[in-house]
Amino acid sequence: MSKKTIKMGIFGGYRGSYFYKCVLANNAEIVAVCDFNEKYANKAKEMLGDDVAVYTAFDDFIEHEGLDAVLLSNYFHEHAPYAIRLLERGIHVLSECTANATMAEGVALVRAAEKSSAIYMLSENYPFMAFNQEMRRVYRGGSLGKVLYAEGEYNHPLDHTDAEYAIELCPTSKHWRYNLPRTYYITHSLAPLMYITGAMPKRVTAMPVYAPIQSDFNGISRGVPERAAILTTLNDDDSVFRVTGCADFGGREDSYRVCAEKGQIENLRDGTGRVLLNYNKWDLPENVSCATSYYLPLLKDKDDALAKKAGHGGGDFYVIREFLNCIRENRRPEFDVYFGTTMASVAILGHRSMLENGVPYDIPDFRREEDRVKYENDNLSPFYGTDGTEPTIAATNRPDYWQSAEGRAEYDRMVSLRKKSQY
Repeated sequence: MSKKTIKMGIFGGYRGSYFYKCVLANNAEIVAVCDFNEKYANKAKEMLGDDVAVYTAFDDFIEHEGLDAVLLSNYFHEHAPYAIRLLERGIHVLSECTANATMAEGVALVRAAEKSSAIYMLSENYPFMAFNQEMRRVYRGGSLGKVLYAEGEYNHPLDHTDAEYAIELCPTSKHWRYNLPRTYYITHSLAPLMYITGAMPKRVTAMPVYAPIQSDFNGISRGVPERAAILTTLNDDDSVFRVTGCADFGGREDSYRVCAEKGQIENLRDGTGRVLLNYNKWDLPENVSCATSYYLPLLKDKDDALAKKAGHGGGDFYVIREFLNCIRENRRPEFDVYFGTTMASVAILGHRSMLENGVPYDIPDFRREEDRVKYENDNLSPFYGTDGTEPTIAATNRPDYWQSAEGRAEYDRMVSLRKKSQY
């Protein structure tokens, strides 16, 4: 593979378009783009040129000649089935998060990855932000000692008075965002902590932050009534993490903190990208005279200039580079199928914990067949199926709040009226 240009396909033309320049900058070729929406599929030709093949059917896309690897950037909860089909054909997979939306999908995904000659990697970009890379460097250097406790917050509040933006995010009451439990979008808060420390969650408990959001659709509430879920994990090294899913409280920020035996390190909440490194006075490393320091990490990376042009603090570039390097070097990614399905299990089982007011759930290790068997038929999902099948588990722990069929129909009616008023 190292002797030829890697030919990549992109499945999901909207989010996938954000990666086009990153792929090309890493000396790979985008040969095919697929999106069920013809608008986004055809947009690829405008951005990449007429030589790229475009498809609106995955069955046709997967048959594209010479396809080496595919980035899955389709809907949040629909990656696993397509990843499995690609792995079965020996095509490398870079999958946007989350890895799987049900426990049974996680089992099937791991089994497919283990049988495949191809590489599977989760496309999680937040660990590659400069301050997270710096926290990993310091922690892995050993001067802080063993991690005891860590925090990860992904706070992404939205303006719910902006009806047009709300419609764009949730065009129908069956859209995945409308039905997204607050624990499910967990990778941006949890992955950096796992990346920094190497700890793997083994048990999870979760509690809701209940505060219904009122849209301006005649007072009809949109989506789940929780603003966040607060999850606590006990890890394989006896450390404890506290993380949010995709939270809708406070101001927009991404915050991470690692507390260890001899001190702590965190990124500051002032938007500067600086970190705070704070040692116990009695545990100062050699050649360190001050216990507390604030500084801006300066990464020495040969591709720094290219990364600065990419999204998510350069994370979009680095995740593509890592994936392509893993293919070229035939090595296992750190964000492999076990990493991805562990985080998905925290999200899925964390939601069940929240539904049961904090009852703890053990996180399975899908390297173990006995753990796989336990979940291989667990298809509970809060999402509507592509064929219109109903959700099989509630998206909120407040069933008294959850909208009736009539309430959802009214939301859809109001959305439809707003769309018609634009024309």
